[in-house]
Amino acid sequence: MNNAWEALPLGSIRAEGWLYNQLRIQADGLTGHLEEHWADVGPDNGWIGGNGESWERGPYYVDGLLPLAYILNDENLIAKANRWVEWALNSQQENGMFGPARITTVNTDIDKEQDWWHYMIMLKVFMQYEEATGDPRVIPFLTKFMDYVLGQIESQPLRGWAQARGAEILLCLVWLYNRTQNEDLLKLASIVKEQTTDWTDIFYDFPFWRKVEQWDWRTHVVNVAMGLKTPGVIFELTGDSLDQEAVYRGIESLMTYHGQAHGMFSGDEWLSGTSPSQGVELCAVVEYMFTLEQLTRIFGDGKFADVLEKVAFNVLPATISADWTSHQYDQQVNQIVCNVAPRAWSNGPYANVFGLEPNFGCCTANMHQGWPKFVSHLWMKDKEGGLAAVSYAPCHVRTEVAGGVQAELRVSGEYPFRERVSMELQLDRPAGFAMRLRIPGWCKSPVIKVNGAEMPIEIEHGYTAINREWQAGDQIELSLPMEVQTVSRNLFAVSVERGPLVYALPVEENWQLLRKRERFNDYELYPASQWKYGLLADTSFKAVVSEGELPYQPFLASESPVKLEAQGKLVPDWRMEGNNAGTPPLAPNTDDQPVTDLVLVPYGGAKLRIGEFPLIGERKTARNR
Repeated sequence: MNNAWEALPLGSIRAEGWLYNQLRIQADGLTGHLEEHWADVGPDNGWIGGNGESWERGPYYVDGLLPLAYILNDENLIAKANRWVEWALNSQQENGMFGPARITTVNTDIDKEQDWWHYMIMLKVFMQYEEATGDPRVIPFLTKFMDYVLGQIESQPLRGWAQARGAEILLCLVWLYNRTQNEDLLKLASIVKEQTTDWTDIFYDFPFWRKVEQWDWRTHVVNVAMGLKTPGVIFELTGDSLDQEAVYRGIESLMTYHGQAHGMFSGDEWLSGTSPSQGVELCAVVEYMFTLEQLTRIFGDGKFADVLEKVAFNVLPATISADWTSHQYDQQVNQIVCNVAPRAWSNGPYANVFGLEPNFGCCTANMHQGWPKFVSHLWMKDKEGGLAAVSYAPCHVRTEVAGGVQAELRVSGEYPFRERVSMELQLDRPAGFAMRLRIPGWCKSPVIKVNGAEMPIEIEHGYTAINREWQAGDQIELSLPMEVQTVSRNLFAVSVERGPLVYALPVEENWQLLRKRERFNDYELYPASQWKYGLLADTSFKAVVSEGELPYQPFLASESPVKLEAQGKLVPDWRMEGNNAGTPPLAPNTDDQPVTDLVLVPYGGAKLRIGEFPLIGERKTARNR
């Protein structure tokens, strides 16, 4: 297979520090208790033998619940996840088919007699489960199912959601082939490839230059987020450079025509342009993260990890409440009110409130995979027995290196809220291998020290390799200085970044109860402070980094461990348009306004915010990116 690296089995990487806290908050909130409070994944779900929803919602839920359970090693969550796995394993028929006997769902856009999509999600569940447990039933189970698919797929081809998302079954076919060398799997992969939407063609010469305002499978934002991995997985099978190039061109085009300040492309159902008041769907956020994790594995390029971190550290926490008891369907970069109101979106008026099931339940089921899968892809192995860093979030890695040497790696330092990363390596015997350290594209002056000695840095594809004989107790210190930069956007508006974090002006939040439930309520958020500020073109930025331990939840505006001090002015003529913050004024009239000190916080912690600012005055030097 044409992949640069290999993912570590689920459970090899444990989160620590602030990242562990995110998983724990998630487990104590919606993920750990959803089945008790939301009937769609409750005891009557078809994927555990009931008569209720039996399409994608159960598989979506367990696709996040299961990795969370095994990373935390939480016996209660493991039991909850394994209930779904056991039912599916025991449901397999003689012909290889498994799962519920019928499709029951509120979705009206599927053929309820036959669909392949919901099985694809369960395949991802089984792959993770086998890696975490080594259960010997899984590979024969999957092999038997793939034999069934091979016999059926030409008469019952992929269509609808399955056609757009065929890469999800290709991932499993590659995974299974690597373990069985069964040539029939490659035959099936070839058929699936031909039946899947031609994302290589779409991304290589991207045709969607404007906000899309009518239904199309190829511009549905979640399909796009998932589809971006398709050329990569095909490249893994064929090595065709056209597929590789399509991935890079696709991401560049998406950010050119639909990119937003937080690092993702817009999509309040369909691709929606660059306006900071257009939304992006939570399903797309977690699926894009998974896509970027796979692209990093396949190509070994730090560019994908740069994007992954930006999405994970900004977009993901922004759209879920700090206590993980509510979430949005769509978030906005400039989000000044979250209320039930019509917007220039294809989604309904409930789409940006915080709640249990705002607008539609797919995100309620699918949101759970974001943090756990990020943790399980923090580090990977190269094909020569070495290790490669995808992100420096705090964690503890257990794996083998150099052909069988037992290794443990502890990463500390509370990155990305701090600039310094510490890594301690433990080995059961000395071994020679490469430690491939990612140097983020935003970092201009990194410093690496091994046991106190500074190392030369030669960057290739975003990585520098330290190839040496490693000993137990070796220490690596990585300094990644974070400079503040402003990024020019449409109509001379700017966004602000420092390292992988985007910074926003927090607007004081007035949470108003909209619907009371036993545990997971719905809320509207109204602004309790002024929002219409622009940034001075010649402002300086001062980073204020708190010392000591990080707060339990760093993605909370009031407790942000790092803030930026800047200067701006009130922009009186910046108005609301269609229940949103209007377009940032091109030439704001602020002559009679005093200079105001502003404090910006990491974007993910501010649920009401301005993340794209009108520029006041003329910049002396432009720093576009």
